[in-house]
Amino acid sequence: MQPAGLRLRFLVPGNVRHNSGGNVYNAALARELAALGAAVETCPVDGGWPGGSAEDRQRLARLLDPAPGTLTLIDSLLACGAPDELEAAAAAGRPAWILLHMPLPDHPDREGRALRAAAGIICTSASAAAGIRARHGTDDIKVALPGTGAAPPAPGSIRAGAGEPHFIAVAALLPNKDQSLLLAALAQLTDRPWTASLVGSDTADPGYAAQLRNTADRLGLAGRVSIPGELRGAALDAEWRAADLSLLISRAETYGLVVTESLARGIPVVVRAGTGAVEALAAGTHPVNMPGTSSGTLPGAAVALGTDPAPLAELLRRWLDEPDLRAQWRDAAAAARGRLPGWDATARAVLGHLTARARTPS
Repeated sequence: MQPAGLRLRFLVPGNVRHNSGGNVYNAALARELAALGAAVETCPVDGGWPGGSAEDRQRLARLLDPAPGTLTLIDSLLACGAPDELEAAAAAGRPAWILLHMPLPDHPDREGRALRAAAGIICTSASAAAGIRARHGTDDIKVALPGTGAAPPAPGSIRAGAGEPHFIAVAALLPNKDQSLLLAALAQLTDRPWTASLVGSDTADPGYAAQLRNTADRLGLAGRVSIPGELRGAALDAEWRAADLSLLISRAETYGLVVTESLARGIPVVVRAGTGAVEALAAGTHPVNMPGTSSGTLPGAAVALGTDPAPLAELLRRWLDEPDLRAQWRDAAAAARGRLPGWDATARAVLGHLTARARTPS
């Protein structure tokens, strides 16, 4: 099937309303597939996913019955909440492809059933694919890495003459993103000049967002740390321009789009070791079409973290105290900036997987 002849129904969660990596990926993928000539119908599906009520699943089941000749691609947050419906669609000869952003370890049985009923599985990172293989013994998994939009280089606060290094952490205010550990680490650095912004939705988990603001006040960080909620447009652009170092220390991360969004601006990044964010940090250290071949220093660092903020505080103190380290990371980020693949590469990868011969659901 050629791109111009592909008809695709793309089912995405309607209940994730903050600016998540999955939402960004889905929107960019639909846009770039259409640019390649595919006819894409994007269908947001409301409901309490990945759980979903009986009514939610019935609504989803109807969307799994597209017109003849139309393929269905479904976000895994929906698919893993409705294995019965995916199995019924497969039994009727219309299995759906699953786009898996993040494994759902809390629902292994439902996840396994949904994946076995799929026409194919596309993961958005190699780390996610490895997790699925390890948990379910599934071998036939495709990967389509996220792309990155072009962005102007960030001058940063140090280079712009503001004097104080500026940290930025762009992520929804959620326990998994572990901003509480970040605040605890920053509290150990109050003898050094710096400022920080924790930018992300405060409506996804209002209780946790309130806890973070209270913690910043209690630790005496209110004058240094800004927690403005989710920003867009000029306000977000201003935060990016001021940033000297980006931080993403999620406990679990499939990839971490904010990592490559930072690198696209020449901003180095600190991530948590053992998460998919390490894969994103290395995305620009090799030529786009030559994965696995290193061509430079990482534009930042991966730090091993548990519940103790000390290792992160120690690394940030080194970065603050050592101009050579800051220059090394910044130069590596600038070099990575020109090697990041765009969203057109993601769409071509997905298109190639969808138009190849689908596997037989088991």
